[in-house]
Amino acid sequence: MIQAFARIRRFSKEEKTHSCILNGKRKMIRSAVVPVAGLGTRLLPATRSQPKEMLPVARKPVVEYVVDELAANGIEQILFVTGRNKTSIEDHFDLGVNESPPPTKFFYTRQGSPRGLGDAVLAGEHFAGDQPFVVALGDSILGLHAQSKAVSRMIEVFEQNAAACVVAVEEVPLSETGQYGIVAPADYEKDAVRVAHLVEKPGPEKAPSRLAIAGRYIFSPRIFDEIRRVEADKRGEIQLTDAIERMCTAGLRVYAVQLTPEERRYDVGNFASYFEAFVEFALADPVHGAELQEMLRKKFEVAVV
Repeated sequence: MIQAFARIRRFSKEEKTHSCILNGKRKMIRSAVVPVAGLGTRLLPATRSQPKEMLPVARKPVVEYVVDELAANGIEQILFVTGRNKTSIEDHFDLGVNESPPPTKFFYTRQGSPRGLGDAVLAGEHFAGDQPFVVALGDSILGLHAQSKAVSRMIEVFEQNAAACVVAVEEVPLSETGQYGIVAPADYEKDAVRVAHLVEKPGPEKAPSRLAIAGRYIFSPRIFDEIRRVEADKRGEIQLTDAIERMCTAGLRVYAVQLTPEERRYDVGNFASYFEAFVEFALADPVHGAELQEMLRKKFEVAVV
């Protein structure tokens, strides 16, 4: 079988910003980096020997929903950035008995120490090379049963605007802005928001909007240079938000795409959000959902009486 390969060359720093254009043609983004090296301390003791990304949400572990979503949005290869006690993720995506090879190819690398999300993304530099790529947090599911086309919309915005970065955002209550990276809009366009600045976990009185970054990003390779320039915070972590803010300050094109109501984010980062996700997914299960709903209805009726 003969395979034809596009000619590959090294890009200058300026060209890296728009490296989705190759030989005069637009190149769809096919690669994703999935950071899964977090310690999961807010989910102890459940995560003492099991990664939070492998906790089941109804039928499947969290990270499998993330992979399913990425595959449905045209992603063909995924790099997992793992850490200590994360080998079960690699085991999970090994081929089982009578299973055919998945359409998505998996690769793995280690983040040597927990130095923040920015450092985890930097671990994917050789994997991404000179091409733009998706980052999808391994503990966040978009949409019930991962039914989301947000990444496809983000890719369109990235390519149509020759962007350096596109982030997914969702609207959160003003009282919760201190839990997220928040977008300061510069302009509202048809399918996206042009981003002026990002602020990491601002209190309600300082929040420039209620648009919170929602666990999905697209970057040009320029992000790696910016991450290297970010100073670690008081906990010794490199914040990805700070690197994106450097892109904004440099005048590069940064956009935000808002999730639809059906694409709400299930952030499995603490027990409250994990329980909520598990219950909603279980109730919507095509086989056992109706039975579970009936059981709960009877149980609560008895409790009310």
